[in-house]
Amino acid sequence: MEIHQLTILRELGALGSVTAVAEALHVSPSAVSQHLAALQRQFATPLTRREGRVLTLTDAGRVLARAGAGVIDAMAAARTAVEQFEDSPGGTVTLSSFHSAGQALFGPLLRELDAGPDAPELRLTDEDVAQRDFPALTAQYDLVLAHRMEHSPPWPTDDLHVVTLAREPLDVALPAGHPLTARDRLRPRDVVGERWVTSRAGYSPDDVLTAVAALTRRSADVVHRVNDYGAVAALVAAGSGIGLLPRYTSAHPYDDVVLRPLHGLSTSRTIDVLARPEALRRRSAQRVVQALRRVMERLVASQG
Repeated sequence: MEIHQLTILRELGALGSVTAVAEALHVSPSAVSQHLAALQRQFATPLTRREGRVLTLTDAGRVLARAGAGVIDAMAAARTAVEQFEDSPGGTVTLSSFHSAGQALFGPLLRELDAGPDAPELRLTDEDVAQRDFPALTAQYDLVLAHRMEHSPPWPTDDLHVVTLAREPLDVALPAGHPLTARDRLRPRDVVGERWVTSRAGYSPDDVLTAVAALTRRSADVVHRVNDYGAVAALVAAGSGIGLLPRYTSAHPYDDVVLRPLHGLSTSRTIDVLARPEALRRRSAQRVVQALRRVMERLVASQG
């Protein structure tokens, strides 16, 4: 039994003829007849009968039409409830982020949203996953902050909406006093022979270091594999090696770490919001995305 079949039965009782039902519902009379026949096949008791050239409802048809009216009303109420939910500026929005973006954006995002009326209630978490695993997180969270190296395959878009917030370079992190700090920019051949602090495989810093090694046809000397950028900065500051730090989202507290851009290959990643299409129908989720845009714009501007 389908909702449009019940609608046609109800209108037949109200309007009194197949032709009138077809005109009211903007369909052909044959389509009305086909739907009535499909509905009839589900019941042994006749739902309609012929009175001359007019098709009318039997007592069983009227009972079903009245019950169907209740179903149609319930469906309309459900649709209205969803529309009101989608249009509500408040409500709860779940947001997941990779570590460095969460550290840089969570606080300013909460303050940005609290500044407006009817702020959505955020539920925040961090997920330290490899790049390929970010899309799957949209099954658990309304919004997912993800990063993707520019030269890597794009996000799947069949069931995913992508909002790009920023393009963020990964810069070479050097201990203060290192000879390379005298240069304004570096190239792969300048850094490949250094001792390295990098991430685990599948994450942005290791992707860049792999490209450096491939370009120079030399293997990199990796002494530490650490995913947390604060720990990377601490190791670089201690003189244990050089590393890669994101320009905007790694606001490290060490004065004895110097960042220099790396030229000659792509070191940039995009910071994106990933979401299922139905999540972005909600006004509350849209407000969070808009606030993330503003916060990210200010963060990028503050870093020059």
